[in-house]
Amino acid sequence: MTGHVQQAASRAGDHPLVEKGARLGYAASGVLHLLLAWVTVQLAWTSGGEQADQEGALQKLAGDGAGQVLLWVLLVGFVLLALWQATEAIAWGEAKDRVKAAAKAVTYGVLAFTTVTVLTSDSGGGSSSATSSLMSSGAGRVLVGVAGVGVVAVGVYHVVKGWKEKFLEDLESSPSRWVRRAGRVGYVGKGAALGVVGVLLVVAAVQSDPEQAEGLDSALHALAGLPYGAVILTLVAIGFAAYGVYAFGRARHAKV
Repeated sequence: MTGHVQQAASRAGDHPLVEKGARLGYAASGVLHLLLAWVTVQLAWTSGGEQADQEGALQKLAGDGAGQVLLWVLLVGFVLLALWQATEAIAWGEAKDRVKAAAKAVTYGVLAFTTVTVLTSDSGGGSSSATSSLMSSGAGRVLVGVAGVGVVAVGVYHVVKGWKEKFLEDLESSPSRWVRRAGRVGYVGKGAALGVVGVLLVVAAVQSDPEQAEGLDSALHALAGLPYGAVILTLVAIGFAAYGVYAFGRARHAKV
C-alpha cells in the first residue's frame, strides 16, 4: 500500500463531515441496540413471533413517517461510520488495528445494508438462505463451523473488554460514571449473546441442521425455550440496552 493512498485515507478520515458522521453512527448504534433490547423483551414476555435481530429491531421504526425519517438518519450514520472505519483500516497504524478497523467497517456496512433492506420493505431473509446454502455441502458446513468459532471468540472478546473496562481505550476523554457502568454491562451482555450465536452455528455445522444456523434471531429463540427463558432473555435485553446507552456516550467521547 503506497504512502499516497494512506495519506489520502488519513485526510479523508480527518474530514469534519466524516468525523461527525462517525459520531452519528455510534449514536445510530445506540438506537439500534435499544430497539433490539425492546424486541428481546417482547420475545421474552409475549407470545408474538418477533424477529429478534437487527433487522427485526429496525422494522420497529418502519411503520410510520417519523420512523422512516429516523431510519434514513440511521442509514447515514452507519454509512459514514463504515467509511471512517475504512479510512482507519487504510491509514497509518499497526496491522492488528487495521484488521479491527476493517472488520468494523464491514459490520457497519452490513448494518447500512440491513437498514436499506428495511426501508425498501425487502425482508427476504438473505442471510439465513445463504447459510442454508452453505450447509448443503461438507465444505460449507466447515465454513459455518469456523464462523461459529470466530463468533464465539468475538463474544469472549466483548466479555473481557467489558469486564476489564478496556472499552475506555476507545474514548478520548474520561466519561461519566453512567457511561462506564453501561459500557461494562453492555459489552458483557452483548458478548454473552454473541457467544450463544457462535455455539449454535457450531452445533448446526456438526449436526447439519440449517435451522440452528440463523444468527441472533435463532439464538434468542433458543434461549426463550430454556427453563427460565424469559428471565434469561430479560437479562440479555438489559445488556443490549446498556450497550445502547454506552453507544450514546461513545458518540460524544469516541476517538475520531
